[in-house]
Amino acid sequence: MVHRRVFLTTAAAALLLPGAVQAQGAAPGIRSLLVTATRQATQRLGQRDGFFGDRIVRIPLPGLLNTTQRRLQPLGLSGPLDDLELRMNRAAEAVMPQARDLVITAIRTMTISDGLDILRGGDTAATQYLRRRTETSLTSHLRPPMETTLASSGAYGALDSAAGLVDGQSGLGQLFGRGRNTRSTARDFRGEVTDFAIEKALDGVFHYVGEEERGLRSNPAGQARDVLRGLFGQ
Repeated sequence: MVHRRVFLTTAAAALLLPGAVQAQGAAPGIRSLLVTATRQATQRLGQRDGFFGDRIVRIPLPGLLNTTQRRLQPLGLSGPLDDLELRMNRAAEAVMPQARDLVITAIRTMTISDGLDILRGGDTAATQYLRRRTETSLTSHLRPPMETTLASSGAYGALDSAAGLVDGQSGLGQLFGRGRNTRSTARDFRGEVTDFAIEKALDGVFHYVGEEERGLRSNPAGQARDVLRGLFGQ
């Protein structure tokens, strides 16, 4: 709540500054908004079932693993793949504290050169700006902690079993045009699963950062309510 008050006060004060100073003065408010939104988003996603229990951000299996899972589910044979999907989502939930810290660091260090355009933009303009400026770097920095949580959640171990449904004893490898042995396939899939988990975890973070921003824009509170509504074009 303190962060929200800071944002409201700073953003409102920015309105009183003329010209270039006004644009520069908007940056602290944007940072405060994004930090608050990031804390709320990652707290939500970091809870048990924050990803797995949310149909909007739930992380599916990538590529051929997903195709195989969908084909086997009606037959009741998708257990190892279903387990892998669950463990991927558990890993994403577990990595949220690290994701929070990485995003907040990026917010505090990025340059905001068009602050008023962001504040007067769409409902998620600040979030979109944050994503454009930081996603590539965040993807790289999130890899080590994601690899750790994928291992600790048992996702990598589950992948060894799941890969057998694609290329091993079931013969599905030939059905899908793959003939490699199970051990090789598991190793190859590990990188794909890691990349996909990182991508979708960040998708979830940015989605809910955007929702937090949208909520603050549509319902600003406190003494700055009227001023911020004018700022946000309402």
